[in-house]
Amino acid sequence: MQRLNTQPAFDAPDDVYERLIDAHRDLSTEQSHAMNVALVLLLANHIGDIDVISQALNYARATVDTTDTATSQENLS
Repeated sequence: MQRLNTQPAFDAPDDVYERLIDAHRDLSTEQSHAMNVALVLLLANHIGDIDVISQALNYARATVDTTDTATSQENLS
């Protein structure tokens, strides 16, 4: 089974980030979300290994605060 590579692999990571930002420029939030979905599906297809994709999904999900934002906002009031 292949493992997800989480080590830096870009020669110029700032260039990759800049391209991501540029790709989203002038898009609505909805269009930006749709583009992100398309990008994720394209890259998942390129990877082609469900185990690696599952590892990536789990890794990415763990970086997101899943606290109930409605409850958090109520507590701020």
